[in-house]
Amino acid sequence: MQYKWIGVCLMVLAGLAKAQLTIEITQTLDSARPIAVLPFTGQQVDENIGAIIRSNLSHSDYFKALQPPEGTDARVSQDEGWTTSADLLVRGSAEKLADGRLRFHYTLLERGSGDVLLDDALVAGTGRWRDVAHYISDRIYEKMTGERGFFTTHLLYVNEYTRNGRIRYRLGISDMDGKRHVTALDSAEPILAPSWSPDSRRISYVSFESGKPAVYIQELATRKRTLLTDFAGLNSAPSWSPDGERMALTLSRDGNPEIYVIDIATRELTRVTNHPAIDTEPRWTADGKALIFTSDRGGGPQIYRVTLATGETRRLTFNGRFNARADLSPNGRYLAMVNENGDGQYRIAIQDLTNGVVNRLTRSPLDASPSFAPNGRMLVYATSRKGSGVLAIMSLDGAFRLTLPPVEGQIREPVWSPYLR
Repeated sequence: MQYKWIGVCLMVLAGLAKAQLTIEITQTLDSARPIAVLPFTGQQVDENIGAIIRSNLSHSDYFKALQPPEGTDARVSQDEGWTTSADLLVRGSAEKLADGRLRFHYTLLERGSGDVLLDDALVAGTGRWRDVAHYISDRIYEKMTGERGFFTTHLLYVNEYTRNGRIRYRLGISDMDGKRHVTALDSAEPILAPSWSPDSRRISYVSFESGKPAVYIQELATRKRTLLTDFAGLNSAPSWSPDGERMALTLSRDGNPEIYVIDIATRELTRVTNHPAIDTEPRWTADGKALIFTSDRGGGPQIYRVTLATGETRRLTFNGRFNARADLSPNGRYLAMVNENGDGQYRIAIQDLTNGVVNRLTRSPLDASPSFAPNGRMLVYATSRKGSGVLAIMSLDGAFRLTLPPVEGQIREPVWSPYLR
């Protein structure tokens, strides 16, 4: 049956995250730079800013954040003996201003030379201390790598949970470190295929609330929802164009799953593919001139690229009998995907599009939904370990890996946000 491999994809996704998640750094890089972040002195908030920065930097492949001795107290003279193996040192303080806001001051130093690499301050409301920690982490990351940080970004995901003995579904959003979960949508019917707008201010997704799949757009600030497509048959896999004005998606309105592009403002619909095979899971190239998508036109699910102006289509993947659910790195060089090479193991793989080299990065038997960080340095994906579901973050070579904090119920289909515009 032509829908069989779509069913396989859905079973892979639905089988993830059966239990609570745990915070765990499972692999680190020997080349990571040791950094010590001292507890911030002065005005204390619910969680010390230094601890959040330390945790953030531990989520990257560039830093190895050293842990202070248990019980280290920022309000007394600090014993810095635990920092002796650090290359870099972060100091900070917080003070309450007369208007009730907090002023945060921080410095980044080379521990050996004592050179000051960063010396900055910012003021924020008392409820914004976690945002401040993410901002400082971004500044440290950019100073040391020359690339923009990703600690102020967010994750979007589907969460299946139980309420009063019944299964429910919600779209959840969290900070990239898995903290501060909020619900964008809660439904008694399945939700699939979440996607971010390029400015991170809207999301799209597939909802079955009407009894059939339909694509919606939702504004995050107002929660206003707009029905985009509810044609007969499949309405699935929405993907925003880089300019935010169009949506690529899969429709079977003409009898077969094909790729279409819809103008969001005018609802003008353009058919992109026309093939008896299943074409689905479109993703835009950064220039908006082409789409990558999954198709079984070669006998099994593989990744293809279609140029929108000409319709010229070429196959991108040849390594493995199953390659699907692809995401393109922001610079267009790397293709992340779910790969199965005949061993029954669904793993995350990266293909370098400049030379065709493919690396299988994960070792779990059931990995899914890779999504690039907006700077292209990391991936988030869904996986399963020992019966427990996790969201994991890893470097593009797979040498650095960690899991994210627990969320009630099952999690799947994580998507990393672009930078907020």
